[in-house]
Amino acid sequence: MTYNDILRRFRYAVDLSDSVILEAFKLKNYTVSPEQLSRYFMRETETGYQELSAELMDAFLDGLIIYTRGKQDNVTASSPRPQVPLNNNVILKKIRIALELREDDMLNLLDVAQFSLSRSELSALFRKKGHKNYKECGDQLLRNFINGLTKHNRIKPDKAGE
Repeated sequence: MTYNDILRRFRYAVDLSDSVILEAFKLKNYTVSPEQLSRYFMRETETGYQELSAELMDAFLDGLIIYTRGKQDNVTASSPRPQVPLNNNVILKKIRIALELREDDMLNLLDVAQFSLSRSELSALFRKKGHKNYKECGDQLLRNFINGLTKHNRIKPDKAGE
């Protein structure tokens, strides 16, 4: 999956407005215009499509964490450079932090997407690269996680008795 695809799917899954996304970029000192943002949401085959860089994706996710959880006082002004290329493990971890999801929440979201994953397999995704139990997060897992998030947030059962 491309960063554009991840951003587009995640935006839909949690129903983020353009203003929230632009604010997330701004919180990490990146200026993205509304026109530029709309080009990131286009499909690769559309005229005007612009590829989202790893640096911008990382800035968005970090900005989203600040937007949802607040800025930490003890963080130094100079933040580390993004991991390039940004891998799915880091993206999944940052989404988890931004949405304040616990292990059970993540497993439930994967269940909603009908994707089976054990606690130990989930834990392995968040280990440091090089750890003996580290596991790469594939596109399929990330896609199913976002699909589970979409189904959980977007597809609501009829409210009985109202």
